[in-house]
Amino acid sequence: MIVIRLLPVIISFGLLAAHFSRADMLPLVIVSLMIPVLLFIRKAWVARSIQVLLLIGAFEWIRAMLGYIELRKSIGDDWTRLAIILIVVALLTALSGLIFRGGSLRKRYQLKK
Repeated sequence: MIVIRLLPVIISFGLLAAHFSRADMLPLVIVSLMIPVLLFIRKAWVARSIQVLLLIGAFEWIRAMLGYIELRKSIGDDWTRLAIILIVVALLTALSGLIFRGGSLRKRYQLKK
């Protein structure tokens, strides 16, 4: 049951790994794939670190979106759909950190209110 609750976090880091893979950034791919392994450690610092990394990941999606929009504009392509998709992915990534506010995960990672 805990895995289902943690699924948004795992998916977010998987998407970040795919993004970094597309940009040929192998070290960041490996880091993105290894971060969910930290979820096995039941400590508050793990939850807080993952929340911070998810926010950084959301900012990376916004940064990438702005770059892709400029590229699309320069070649005269439509960029609206790209922007919508990447905004949704950025929101998913950022909001994934909120799962640690739930009672069972707060208890699992020894988080205080």
